[in-house]
Amino acid sequence: MEIRFIGSGDAFGSGGRFNTCFLVTGSRSRFLIDCGATSLVALKHQGIDPNSIDGMVISHLHGDHFGGLPFFLLDARHMAKRVRPLFVIGPPGLDARLAATQEVLFPGSSQTALGFSLKIDQLSPEMRCQRQDIAVTPFLAEHSAGAPCFSLRIECDGKIVTYSGDTEWTERLVPAARGADLFICECSSYERSFKGHLSYLALSKKLEQIGAKRVILTHMNPDMLERRLTLAHETASDGTIVKL
Repeated sequence: MEIRFIGSGDAFGSGGRFNTCFLVTGSRSRFLIDCGATSLVALKHQGIDPNSIDGMVISHLHGDHFGGLPFFLLDARHMAKRVRPLFVIGPPGLDARLAATQEVLFPGSSQTALGFSLKIDQLSPEMRCQRQDIAVTPFLAEHSAGAPCFSLRIECDGKIVTYSGDTEWTERLVPAARGADLFICECSSYERSFKGHLSYLALSKKLEQIGAKRVILTHMNPDMLERRLTLAHETASDGTIVKL
């Protein structure tokens, strides 16, 4: 399995980074974890054909995590001429929020036939959801987006990849990432506490308890980016590739 960081940035594009988007390539499936507003541009910048993607898993409904989906669908219909199905797995309310966002950005687009099947599955906390050869178990995150926000435990090819989503520290991160082959964790700040987000100093005290085999930090603001080469843990950049 390969994980490519298409976008490793925060909502503000700190460091010139694209919004959150990770491409997972397994033996039988290829899917995105989150699809932030800049993700279609970032995919094309890295030479990734959107038609090669089977689907996506969305952690929460903030624009820097799901706002690229309307652009992805518009491109699929008009430019990529997609014909094969696309699945999207995400929080309750995803279908309504997606339609509303499409109408704000491109009026009428939510009612226009796509030319391919779009299957949306809505997650329930700690209920395992299977789609093709991947399984997703969501854990409630401490974050607010007008709908439930999740940390995602994803099984594929006998490996476990956990993505924290955006969240303050919560004990639910422990079962979400326990023993994971890769724990991708947001780390918005180094020391300062921001509501709904993790700081490095708070997170680093908890990682031994979680026991993930590998940890990579992402979604960093400027004070984390300034320190990233001196940290004791790995950090992501746009284009980073991890093989499991």
